[in-house]
Amino acid sequence: MGRKRFAATLIACALAALCCLWGCAQTSSSAASSDGASADSASSSESAAADAGELAKVSFVLDYAPNVNHTGLYVAQEKGWFAEEGVEVEFVPAPADGSDALIGSGGANMGMTYQDYIANSLGSATPMPYTAVAAVVQHNTSGILSREKDGITKPAQMAGHRYATWNLPVELATIKKLVEDGGASFDDVELVPYEVDDDVMGLQADLYDCVWVYEWWAVANAKLQGYPVNYFAFGDMDTIFDFYTPVIAVNDDFAKANPDTVRAFLRAAKRGYEFAAENPQESGEILCAAVPELDPALIQEAQSILSPQYIADAPSWGVIDEARWSAFYQWINDEGLSENPFDAASGFTMEYLE
Repeated sequence: MGRKRFAATLIACALAALCCLWGCAQTSSSAASSDGASADSASSSESAAADAGELAKVSFVLDYAPNVNHTGLYVAQEKGWFAEEGVEVEFVPAPADGSDALIGSGGANMGMTYQDYIANSLGSATPMPYTAVAAVVQHNTSGILSREKDGITKPAQMAGHRYATWNLPVELATIKKLVEDGGASFDDVELVPYEVDDDVMGLQADLYDCVWVYEWWAVANAKLQGYPVNYFAFGDMDTIFDFYTPVIAVNDDFAKANPDTVRAFLRAAKRGYEFAAENPQESGEILCAAVPELDPALIQEAQSILSPQYIADAPSWGVIDEARWSAFYQWINDEGLSENPFDAASGFTMEYLE
């Protein structure tokens, strides 16, 4: 699992598609409003349902096929913690074009996405109404994977080697800054197209020398295959790139109409991720039981890497630090990588996390 979709969602036509979906959703939302479904009345209905002991329904779209990013949610579901909070959760499979459009259009009430993806919407001509409300993992767990024998242990050493790229602005600007900050020339990095689904396989087949991956998946995969690799994390190289990936986001209209439901969802999710942080093996088993097609060995290896990152050095699960969030967005603005400049502190709120 590399950062293939990271690149795909940065393409301008994808932004246009997101805005188109949001425009269609506005028509539906306007019709609902004209029928008297105001935020105030919806909030009253939320309270009435709670008083009646009914479970509030929440549709939650995944960002990818089920994996250890989602473990805390499956734990909360299996242990009945969502139900205890009065919430009934429906997990929605990730669409081919990612979860953002579905959350932003209201097709799903909540979902999982990434800070860099939210930037696509914020910088577009018509930003969509969705907001990050909790960090799933505290630090950016993506970076560069390479063959151990090539000795690529820092960005400058990518010079003279082939990097598998999606050839898109934010991606290349990230690599360029890191390579040049290390004293090498970005021009000396040979760019080759990313054309594989298995990052380790691409290294084994000598299709490239280094590739952008998620540590918990690609490094775990390499270890299980007994294939020696090197890996360095972007967040360790420059704090600008220690952005939040992934995050839980909510459709703004849903949050406005159902604030208590959003808080209840996050309380249960927090319990799930706290459990997964303390019990990687059991939580990995819960995930595999819920999704039998997963490879238990790979999940357990990945879980051992990611569980310590759910909370890490944060005061508690889910916290988003404004300074760190804003630093990455300010860099995007400063580099002119967005269609339109936007408020670097926008796109998230801690209002619903307790």
